[in-house]
Amino acid sequence: MKKTLYASLFLLFIVLQKTAAQQVTGILGAFPPELVLLQSKMENKRDTLIMQVKFVRGTLSGKPVVLAQTGIGKVNAAVATALMIEHFKPREIVFSGIAGGIDPALSPGDIVIGTEVTYHDFGTVTDSAMVYRPTANPFNMQENPLAFACDPALVARAIKASRGLSLEKIVRENGSFEPLVREGVIVTGDVFVSSENATARLQKDLHAAATEMEGAAIAQTCYQYHTPFLIIRSMSDKANSKAKNDMMAFYQTAAKNAAVLVMAVVGSL
Repeated sequence: MKKTLYASLFLLFIVLQKTAAQQVTGILGAFPPELVLLQSKMENKRDTLIMQVKFVRGTLSGKPVVLAQTGIGKVNAAVATALMIEHFKPREIVFSGIAGGIDPALSPGDIVIGTEVTYHDFGTVTDSAMVYRPTANPFNMQENPLAFACDPALVARAIKASRGLSLEKIVRENGSFEPLVREGVIVTGDVFVSSENATARLQKDLHAAATEMEGAAIAQTCYQYHTPFLIIRSMSDKANSKAKNDMMAFYQTAAKNAAVLVMAVVGSL
């Protein structure tokens, strides 16, 4: 009788642990400015180092989260995402960070809530064009989608959370502006885009709103692990020939505004 009771209690403990783990929201960012505000607002923090990646567990906006810095680029992002999913079993993953604006309507400081994320540097380069191809799951060799859809429920939460949200105004040459928040396609590649020709191509070929260096790798990893995800990007530049200078001028404010929206999304979960 006692053995049966102990076995039942043990199974209940395992189930409760698993349920608790599934309630954790994973938060990722590529480099420190994208995470400093989020980490400063976390409570009951405790660090875990896994394969040289530091994961910080705690609460944010009253909700349990685990936060980590991926580093820049697709491989770093995929490694950190896989480690987070394997070790912490998050219910969903949200990425917070900066990007270059592709859509001409976007300016530094504006925010894009990703609806889809895709690679702009995966496929075949010919003399006349870039032919975009889908990646494949390495374990069963089945093709992934060409574009990975962000979780619709998380997108809806982000849109709702953005309404009336107090974001830091962006001071540009022509005045001070409230950031624009919109939905759009985010494209990823292991290059910093600083070219009018490249931005025109990405908008024409992929209907891109913004470009960055981690999102699709996180999306692919989450897709293959069956983990819902959301990518939120604040524009630090317009991905044109002035991109480097604009990024240096705007990235702190852009990163902060992306983090503010992420906190609002987490608080709504």
